[in-house]
Amino acid sequence: MTPEDIGHLRRCIELAAVAADRGDDPFGSLLVAGDGTVLAERSNRVVTSDDVTAHPELHLAQWASVHLTSGQRAAATMYTSGEHCPMCAAAHVWAGIGRLVFALSGEQIREVSAPGTTIHLSAREVIERSNADIDVAGPCDDLVTEARALFG
Repeated sequence: MTPEDIGHLRRCIELAAVAADRGDDPFGSLLVAGDGTVLAERSNRVVTSDDVTAHPELHLAQWASVHLTSGQRAAATMYTSGEHCPMCAAAHVWAGIGRLVFALSGEQIREVSAPGTTIHLSAREVIERSNADIDVAGPCDDLVTEARALFG
C-alpha cells in the first residue's frame, strides 16, 4: 500500500468512528478519482436509518454509477475501513469501480463482530467470480489495530 492509500484509509477509519459514535456499525468509505481527488465519502447508517442496506460502500457505488462515466469509474478507487460484504462487492462490480482498498478483511471483521452478523463470502471471491478487472488490496497491516478498536 502506498502512503496515499494509508492516508485515505485513515479517513475511512475516522468516518467509521463517526458512525460508531452515532450508534451505527463502525464502517466508513471514500470514493477517490484516478487523479487522487476525493469525490465522495460516507459512513454507515444502517441502525440510525432503519435501512439494512445503508452501507457506505453501496451508497458510493450508487453515487458513482450516476455521477461518473464508465471510464472515470474504472480509474477510481473505493477505500473502506472494512472489506465489502457480498452486497457491496456486487455493487462495486456492477458500478465498474477499478480498485478496492480496505483496512480490515472480512475475516478480521468476523473475529470482532457478533455471531451471525456477517456473511462468509469475501469481496475477493465475489470479484473473482464476476471476472471483473478490479484490483483489490487489503487488509492494511498498519491500521488493523486502529480499525479493530472501533468494534469495542
